[in-house]
Amino acid sequence: MTDFTLTNARIVLETEVIQGTLRVENGKIADVSAGGTSVVGAIDAGGDMVIPGLIELHTDNLERHIEPRPKVDWPHQAAIIAHDAELASVGITTVFDAMRVGSIHTRGDAGYGKYARNLSREVMHLRDLGALKISHFLHLRAEICSETLEAEMAEFGPEDRVGLVSLMDHTPGQRQFRDIEKLRDYVQKKRGMSNAEFDDHVNHLYELRDTYAVRHEAAAVAEAKRYGAVLASHDDTTAEHVEVSRQHGVRVAEFPTTIEAAQACKLHGIAAMMGAPNLIRGGSHSGNVAAHELAERGLLDIVSSDYVPSALMSSAMLLADLWDDIPRAIATVTANPAEAVGLSDRGRIAPGLHADLVRIARIEGMPVIRGVWSHGRQVG
Repeated sequence: MTDFTLTNARIVLETEVIQGTLRVENGKIADVSAGGTSVVGAIDAGGDMVIPGLIELHTDNLERHIEPRPKVDWPHQAAIIAHDAELASVGITTVFDAMRVGSIHTRGDAGYGKYARNLSREVMHLRDLGALKISHFLHLRAEICSETLEAEMAEFGPEDRVGLVSLMDHTPGQRQFRDIEKLRDYVQKKRGMSNAEFDDHVNHLYELRDTYAVRHEAAAVAEAKRYGAVLASHDDTTAEHVEVSRQHGVRVAEFPTTIEAAQACKLHGIAAMMGAPNLIRGGSHSGNVAAHELAERGLLDIVSSDYVPSALMSSAMLLADLWDDIPRAIATVTANPAEAVGLSDRGRIAPGLHADLVRIARIEGMPVIRGVWSHGRQVG
């Protein structure tokens, strides 16, 4: 059913919340008005809030379903469908599935192989079959300090719905892992490395940076332009990092690690995105700037669920309380990400836009989802 009417709803618009009625026809929003309706069969929302469907720009959730345990390769179709259903269940109606491009083949168990090209084809095949509930785009995470980035990116083109390309440099001692001991703790727990193996791993990453970083960064910027994708930076730490991002044409800064970097993003009109887990936990697991500090300073534009899909809705409610401004908070997970990646057909509740909608109640402060619609179809 793509034609329906919701009434007695608290409808979150761009700058206000109205008590009113929302009508959907042919999968698009046909009308929004204050007050009730006499339409037969209208769904009584019981005073629940109705917001645009959430838009997720950076999530590792698909990779988690593909590899639920280290070295466990789960059947991909089942993993993709489970990932899609999970996102729909928490109110996400548009996702940019993050996939790494760029591999390291020379380090055995410490390396990693190519997977994005085949996995992206599987996602889009299921989408074309009508097996998926929500809208899927690609987010290519370009590891510039890898061995095969150029070859892997060359396999994608404008037809692949690559909406976002992020420039990743995970070289130890800078950006996300300025504190190498935090990286040591993370990697050794994840991969079971000894101290000597970790030290060898770090030295190899330095070698990769010296060999490939400059060339691969330029290649990734060029490929993003060829795809027609928006460019994102990752873990900018200094004003100098942000200046380089600006020169590349970056429009989204994923997880700036300092107030200095976030302020520079604001100055240059680059949208700053932070992780919902950081916001909810009250800090970064890597020891970087806390998302709530940026929110309090007016430096937070977009929130991403990162590795906990349900955190996206919870973070929006947290921001609504922090700012005492529901439309502003909801925009961080709807209108702002849509604008950042050039999606003008969703992210707001307005006539003519896709009927991507979420009906939610707050019970003891927690958001409880009571309905999710994607292009007018109820999917949750």
